[in-house]
Amino acid sequence: MAQKRLVLGGGCFWCIEAVYLDVKGVSSAVSGYAGGARANPSYENVCSGATGHAEVVDIRYDDDVITLEELLDIFFVIHDPTTLNAQGADKGTQYRSVIYYSDEDEKEKILQSIAKHQQNFSEKIVTELSPLPEVYKAEEYHQNYFKRNPNQGYCQVVVAPKVAKFMATFPEKLA
Repeated sequence: MAQKRLVLGGGCFWCIEAVYLDVKGVSSAVSGYAGGARANPSYENVCSGATGHAEVVDIRYDDDVITLEELLDIFFVIHDPTTLNAQGADKGTQYRSVIYYSDEDEKEKILQSIAKHQQNFSEKIVTELSPLPEVYKAEEYHQNYFKRNPNQGYCQVVVAPKVAKFMATFPEKLA
């Protein structure tokens, strides 16, 4: 098994995490914070917008089962990469669309994926592409949030449709 890592941000981390936890080949999807100036930020710090962190999901996957390109295909379907610092009603730099890369080969594959997916959007993709920084695990109550709180309002209105879209678009990738 060739274990790899991908760190993504695409709005609220509950949405991204809920989808990737159900992807075949993904061994873990952990909500966290990355790309900011403060060490060990709290949710409150990040929500203030003052730290510069994005809400992200730190994904570990087996690239013998699912490729980076396939993970990115999912990413570009489950969020809107054309809105700067926002996803729906969630607004602020902490909700930016971002992909962190660990080496130049990964960066090139991500750039190719962005170019491929640009044809699906009339607006320009504004997803930030940056070197992988320190990733800080979010508080425990954020982990696996959707599965633990499926009846919570935000989960029903925002998270569940993204999970349903993933399941409808990529049924073969469902774990």
